[in-house]
Amino acid sequence: MDWRKTKTIFIITFLVLNIFLGYQIYEKSVEAPLDLIAEPKIEEQFEADEITYDKLPKEPIKESYISGKSYKFTVENLEDLENKNQDVEIVDETILVGAFEEPIVIPENNTSSRFAQFLKDQILFGDKYEFWGYSEEANEVIFLQKHKNSLIYNSSNSGMLNLILDDKNNIVSYRQTFITDLEDMDEAQELINAFEALENMYNMNELKPGSHVTKVEFGYYTLVQYTNSHVLTPTWHIVVNGEQDYFVNAFEGQVITRKDNRAME
Repeated sequence: MDWRKTKTIFIITFLVLNIFLGYQIYEKSVEAPLDLIAEPKIEEQFEADEITYDKLPKEPIKESYISGKSYKFTVENLEDLENKNQDVEIVDETILVGAFEEPIVIPENNTSSRFAQFLKDQILFGDKYEFWGYSEEANEVIFLQKHKNSLIYNSSNSGMLNLILDDKNNIVSYRQTFITDLEDMDEAQELINAFEALENMYNMNELKPGSHVTKVEFGYYTLVQYTNSHVLTPTWHIVVNGEQDYFVNAFEGQVITRKDNRAME
């Protein structure tokens, strides 16, 4: 065997291999920065599109689906309310409609505290509702039910309190529904965070260039509703430019729905 020739072949082979490996490393080093340029971070995309947002909530991290039932109002409920100078009736078991013998005056000052006192004195489960918004078209003030101190958003008018006003903005009547027996359905699961919800909206073309996210809060949305039972999903409520309400599923990230005003209809 000619060892000199064999040695030469080995040297040439290793040289070719080193050249090949060196070329592979060079290609990866060139491609990496190109990938970074092609896919900028979402924060950079927001900055380029002039999308801004205030401080985002960090909690909760885990939650579960929630189940509940439509509350069926009773004769005893009617009797209690009639003792408070109300004319009340039950519609289809789960809807309470009431009218006040005298309009309830809501002053322009200290409105929040006056509403809180009104709910405590005049409304069943009044401490379970929180102000949502005002519907100019219907001339009514809308309150939503709370669970774990977070609002229950819905498109089915369940867990809602609608206060109807007269032309002097006094409360003259109301319509109420309530969800009872609210409880976790399963083990808590990890949620997408508030920023990831904004990212999903952006990727779905729901967060437009120049938008300012004015509010982000955690709540629940009525995902499934049967005649008397409800399934609620954890949800991020996102307000854009102070007027558009978006609801993003906190498990899966899709935009459930959006509202162009502050009234839930």
